Amino acid sequence: MKITSFETSIDFALQMDEQDSLKKYRDQFYIPQHNDGTESLYFCGNSLGLQPKNVEKYLQQELNDWKKYGVEGHFHAKNAWMPYHEFFSEKLSKIVGAKEKEVVVMNTLTTNLHLMMVSFYRPTQQRYKIIIEKAAFPSDKYAVDSQIRFHGYDPSESLIQLTPREGEETLRIEDIEAVIKENGDTLALVMIGGVNYYTGQFFDLKRITNAGHAVGALVGFDLAHAVGNVDLDLHDWNIDFAVWCHYKYLNSGPGAIAGAFVHEKHLNDPNIPRFEGWWGHDKNTRFLMGDQFHPMPSAEAWQLSNAPVFSMTPLLASLELFDEVGMSRLREKSTFLTAYMEFMLLNINTDRISIITPQSPKDRGCQLSIKVENGNKAFFEAITAKGVIADWREPDVIRVAPVPLYNSFLDVYNFIQVMRTCLRESK
Repeated sequence: MKITSFETSIDFALQMDEQDSLKKYRDQFYIPQHNDGTESLYFCGNSLGLQPKNVEKYLQQELNDWKKYGVEGHFHAKNAWMPYHEFFSEKLSKIVGAKEKEVVVMNTLTTNLHLMMVSFYRPTQQRYKIIIEKAAFPSDKYAVDSQIRFHGYDPSESLIQLTPREGEETLRIEDIEAVIKENGDTLALVMIGGVNYYTGQFFDLKRITNAGHAVGALVGFDLAHAVGNVDLDLHDWNIDFAVWCHYKYLNSGPGAIAGAFVHEKHLNDPNIPRFEGWWGHDKNTRFLMGDQFHPMPSAEAWQLSNAPVFSMTPLLASLELFDEVGMSRLREKSTFLTAYMEFMLLNINTDRISIITPQSPKDRGCQLSIKVENGNKAFFEAITAKGVIADWREPDVIRVAPVPLYNSFLDVYNFIQVMRTCLRESK
């Protein structure tokens, strides 16, 4: 896609869709229907991605193999269940910028966050503080609060929450670095969201990691809104750990299996504590059923139980599409599609709309967080009634995500027409 400027006409949107090298992938997803029988304008992939049509085939394969083999499916199923978690490592490592041994698919996001903090939040009398964003996703705040209390500390004294400057919506990287440096002697862990769920801001993970390490702290990220959305290079950025879910941009279904990253420098550290379970045990001796734990020499060592195959299968189906397309092509379209949506929103003839997501493509993924003056939840319900599926976040933000795998420029154009109509009707 090579464009120098956008236009507001429908002909431009249709032309862009015609030139889109990824346009065929839209047909590989089920688009929810509006009540008039037309396709909804689905911009909620930052909350729950759409179902790939190939998921049914993958799930049916596992059901057939369970029916055919029973317990022997662990060895003889088309995708043998015994090593099932291993089928994800290659494709997922390319999406997050890691070595295969540094990633593992397991559990759910907040469970994985707790498991990682068992290993990487080890407070001492001197170092006991954690830094997060004040506007972090609530589950992250609950998790770090409870970990602090578990270790006998008080969150009111041990938790540092990053806040934007007065009158600003997003955080400045230099302010984050300054807070890290200011608390360096007492800082144990930096743990923030890679892309903030509310504003859509994509943080400079490399600079944050360098700043944390410079003062002797460990650094981890919740990448729920980043994986499959923005370019990541977790290994080379020297991040200690990361966790994420797969039901947003990775389109793996509600409550889907989650993922985790542990940098290779930690994988063979005999002093690192972790909660242990038998699927983290060395697979070469796992079935000798010994009573001493011998960890896998990979992120797999953080596993507790064997693979929940039916929960993992949709991710296997989704990764087939991601591997075929590649993150570079996805990110290229995402950058243009999001910029087009921003352009169209700002060309609505009104001063009631503002976008709190950063303008620079390097500082955001495909989500735009929109504020509408005097646009309370009734306004959101009005655009919903006209076929828009977006996301409302209190007190006054509408989150929209033009996902490059299945959203089109025409989707964006039609969304803008709905916004225009509802703005007129809500004066």
